[in-house]
Amino acid sequence: MSTTMSQEERLARVVVVYGGTSAEREVSLKSGAAILAALKRLGVEAVGYDPKEGGLVGLERLAPTVVFVALHGRGGEDGTLQGALELLGLPYTGSGVLASALGMDKQRTKQVWQAVGLPTPESVMLSDTSDWSAVVAQLGLPMMVKPVHEGSTLGISIVKSQEALEAAYQEASQYDARVMAERFVVGDEYTVALLDNDVLPAIRVEVPGGFYDYEAKYIANTTQYHLPSGLSADDEQCLATLCKQAFVAVGGEGWGRIDVMRDADGKFWLIEVNTVPGMTDHSLVPQAAAFAGIDFDQLVMRILQTANKQNAA
Repeated sequence: MSTTMSQEERLARVVVVYGGTSAEREVSLKSGAAILAALKRLGVEAVGYDPKEGGLVGLERLAPTVVFVALHGRGGEDGTLQGALELLGLPYTGSGVLASALGMDKQRTKQVWQAVGLPTPESVMLSDTSDWSAVVAQLGLPMMVKPVHEGSTLGISIVKSQEALEAAYQEASQYDARVMAERFVVGDEYTVALLDNDVLPAIRVEVPGGFYDYEAKYIANTTQYHLPSGLSADDEQCLATLCKQAFVAVGGEGWGRIDVMRDADGKFWLIEVNTVPGMTDHSLVPQAAAFAGIDFDQLVMRILQTANKQNAA
């Protein structure tokens, strides 16, 4: 498809791809349904498609002019779908192959950030043969244990003792063959959404239980989202600049979200990047956009309009 395609031609037939087969399928179904409803309210010809039903062949049969990627997790957010769409010559929303693959790999994302001098907590890879006492000596307690390639905090644990470390590793390894431990940052949690060239207002996330897990993200109504975040204007700008640098460092494009911790000394630490953030009624990007005066339908359209023009064949 030509990069000179008009806006009208580009939006002639939008296919929202959602569902899939990852552990985040249920969240993806909700995100995709919300996006599809918004496009229809906007008068855009759009259909939803679950690749679990018919794979790429089924997607091709729908003859999309642009694909709105709403697949979370592996198979949709990790560069595999993006690569297939590149080969098919189809424009799509979000980051390209490289940034998607990097963003899905928490360890390599951290390595890129470290290489360009951006602050992210120290981490080590775990295995069945790890010396648990050495890991504790290196990272301290508490620490985080995470599947490297999973999202929505699935399989993540806060480990408070050496005895709990191996059990946390075993739990995480149910989700991924690669598991990492990360130094725990005690402090406030923030998330920052990026939309095209704009950085949206930061959200401070406060969870009564102290851990922003799957339950707190998508089910509980007790999680508090502070907008404005409570940061000073200077600190808000510092955080915005850091998150944009972090997004650019991994090659992020279109839209995304960066999760950050701030320690007791006021220093920000980059935790991870999300290249296909949630778009459910509990999701953070729509909340930040609304605070910036962008309603959900406008947000969906702005994301769609950024569909990777630079990679369209």
